[in-house]
Amino acid sequence: MTSLSPGLYIVATPIGNLGDLSPRASEVLAHADLIAAEDTRVTATLLRHIGAKRPMQPYHDHNADAVRPALIARLAREAVALVSDAGTPLISDPGYKLVRDARAAGHPVVTIPGPCAAIAALTLAGLPTDRFLFMGFLPAKQGAKAAAIAEVATIRATLVFYESGPRLAATLAALGDGLGDREAAVTREITKRFEEAVTGTLSTLAARYADAPPRGEIVVVVGPPGEAPPASAEDADAALAEALTRLPASKAAGEVAKRLGLDRKALYARAMEMKR
Repeated sequence: MTSLSPGLYIVATPIGNLGDLSPRASEVLAHADLIAAEDTRVTATLLRHIGAKRPMQPYHDHNADAVRPALIARLAREAVALVSDAGTPLISDPGYKLVRDARAAGHPVVTIPGPCAAIAALTLAGLPTDRFLFMGFLPAKQGAKAAAIAEVATIRATLVFYESGPRLAATLAALGDGLGDREAAVTREITKRFEEAVTGTLSTLAARYADAPPRGEIVVVVGPPGEAPPASAEDADAALAEALTRLPASKAAGEVAKRLGLDRKALYARAMEMKR
């Protein structure tokens, strides 16, 4: 590759092990007209690794609104690569507005996929991966943190959080309080020499790290809630009573059967008794 067509290139970079930089990502970074980097010092290290030197422009939360218009204008004639400090840009990093505005202006947007700490942690955790929700960093303040956890407490999916060592034990305890004592994993230093995934319940993990906060970048993976208990007769009667205020008995029985996972015929018989 000797040149790149004008446009925006979303380039995933290593989360620890520089050997994870793909050949395609190396080529794009080596030939981009400009690299928009979250921290140019971090990206400079990566460029030295591949033996390249390219112009860079800081692009992060604090300057994005001011810098973005000029970057969009350059896309008409230049290849601009967007990178974060580590991993896939836009995942808990600034960037989606740049992609949105580039596409709105009619410029090509190309992704060069690669490392992502959230996905890597899921592969290490040994928890269900058929459905998962990425939550990024929880708020620092206790009340806001509890509210954010409460929002997702009933979602039947594995949850993925980013966290720092000093906050880890408190976050694990808050997750236990808000979600129940679920199975979880604390993964850290992913792809690095001391990579580890420690598994257990949220309470045991909170106790483990209470007096020994770990170093390194951390991803917490929390399993989905257990199966909901079967609906009781009281639950069925309450649901039927409400449904009968707006539906005939047969439709009320069908609606409640579907919602609570109960037998429709039995519910219809009960609905007729209640009507009498």
